[in-house]
Amino acid sequence: MKLIIDDACYAYDEIFSQFGKVITMAGRDINAKSVKDCDVLIVRSRTQVNQALLEGSSIKFVGSTVAGLDHVDQDYLKNNDIEFFSAQGCNSMAVAEFVISTIINLAEKHKFNYQQKTLGIIGVGNVGSRLAAKADLLGIKTLLNDPIRQHNENLGNFVDLDIALSADIVTFHTPLTFDGQYPSYKLLNQANFHHINEQTILFNAARGGVIDEKIWEKTQTLENVIDCWENEPNINQNLQKTAYLASPHIAGHSVDAKFMGSFMVYEALCEFFGEKQQENIKNLINPGVLMLKSDNLLDSLNEIYDFKQDTIAIKNIENFEIYRRNYPIRYEWPHYRSKTPLPIV
Repeated sequence: MKLIIDDACYAYDEIFSQFGKVITMAGRDINAKSVKDCDVLIVRSRTQVNQALLEGSSIKFVGSTVAGLDHVDQDYLKNNDIEFFSAQGCNSMAVAEFVISTIINLAEKHKFNYQQKTLGIIGVGNVGSRLAAKADLLGIKTLLNDPIRQHNENLGNFVDLDIALSADIVTFHTPLTFDGQYPSYKLLNQANFHHINEQTILFNAARGGVIDEKIWEKTQTLENVIDCWENEPNINQNLQKTAYLASPHIAGHSVDAKFMGSFMVYEALCEFFGEKQQENIKNLINPGVLMLKSDNLLDSLNEIYDFKQDTIAIKNIENFEIYRRNYPIRYEWPHYRSKTPLPIV
């Protein structure tokens, strides 16, 4: 059996070599020729998985080690009996930590009490739910918006989009969708951007295209935090220059998230081929207990990881993809022992 794997997938050799010959290459370089005689394709977000890539190939299984789905034509896979698995939720902790850490830093910069702010969370799936739980631990009032969940689950504590957009801090955590009853493409647009004002802190840690960037760059806010962009890596330089954080789609790039993405695909692959899981793979991440020296929340979070370095790294946007592929080691908060309680949930 032959597997072709994006070389940015975590521990690809240790995790997937039991299935056969592993061939790796950069996700952007995977093409129809390279997959033609392969049985398994494992990707991250940089490979467009569709008819143009797979037609005439031997691919039986496609695994995506990231949470996003907009790079995969699921209808084509289903119609051609190709098994598909996506590691939904693998990076939810990492992205929630990114948002919380940034809010704590912005509270210090602007001298506000974050417990007196409202946090509008638009998209309350894996990431949004995790973020809401952390915010609750910190005493931040959340305004939750997710019309699909609200419709399906009749959730009385959810609010409509306009109310969520009127929060002090607004953060997006939706997938990128173009059709259906609630498409998310340009969800924040000309019709509702007036809810965003000069005191709003606005995050996009979801997908590029969820916010209309042409309007965003002309809108005065208190701060912009942008991890996901339209046309990556050719990002909007006007927004990049003015953002508090302008990072290269790395909010979910913790070591834990990368491992979990690969491991979840590994589990699905074992089930698909009837293979027994190797027990040692569960323990590939084991940094031990990491001690923090700081005695307050702000300094503890920055001691764990200072996200400002990610903004500095791509001031020259030519470094966008290089930095993503060579991202620093970043462990999630549960690995750390802290003198001050961390919002771990």
